[in-house]
Amino acid sequence: MAIEKLKLETVKTMEDFEAFIVQPENNDRRFEFINGKVIEKMPTQLHGWIVLFLGRFLLNYLDLNPIGSFFAEARYRLRDDDQHSYIPDISFVRQERGPILEEGPAPYMPDLAIEVQSPDDYPKEMREKAEYYLANGSRMVWLFFTGKRSRRIEVHRPNQPVQTLNMDDILDGGDVLPGFKVVVKALFPPDTGEKAK
Repeated sequence: MAIEKLKLETVKTMEDFEAFIVQPENNDRRFEFINGKVIEKMPTQLHGWIVLFLGRFLLNYLDLNPIGSFFAEARYRLRDDDQHSYIPDISFVRQERGPILEEGPAPYMPDLAIEVQSPDDYPKEMREKAEYYLANGSRMVWLFFTGKRSRRIEVHRPNQPVQTLNMDDILDGGDVLPGFKVVVKALFPPDTGEKAK
């Protein structure tokens, strides 16, 4: 653990970060570079459930509306920004932005970025990510908050007030995913009231 901490402390630049993430010991791990600091993504089962179920609705939508591509954990980094490299949990990119990249991060922000809260994700940090996406070209951001008593989705758009959706509200794709609609509670697991044994 001390060796890994030491390695992380030596990552100061985007060049250091790119070299760090391709090390063999990091093959199965996901790291972001935020304000010049390495952050490891640590998803839970709940996180994975939400990403998978939302992905099902999104792919069904895309089957009927082939307007672009959805990606799970694709990396995005602006060419002139050496302090940020993000991996949204799910992202959407319009078809006209070009072919699917086979190597390296996309050099732009996605049209839609979706972030699902993990236990170590603070709302303030998630909202700062949303602000970054929107300030750099994203047209919409969905933030999923997963606390048992405060499950909700925040919809962020450029120059508009944040829209907070509760369990009985409808999440819609606006002008980014025209015609996409799903009730929020369909995107969170049902509460069975039973604990795993």
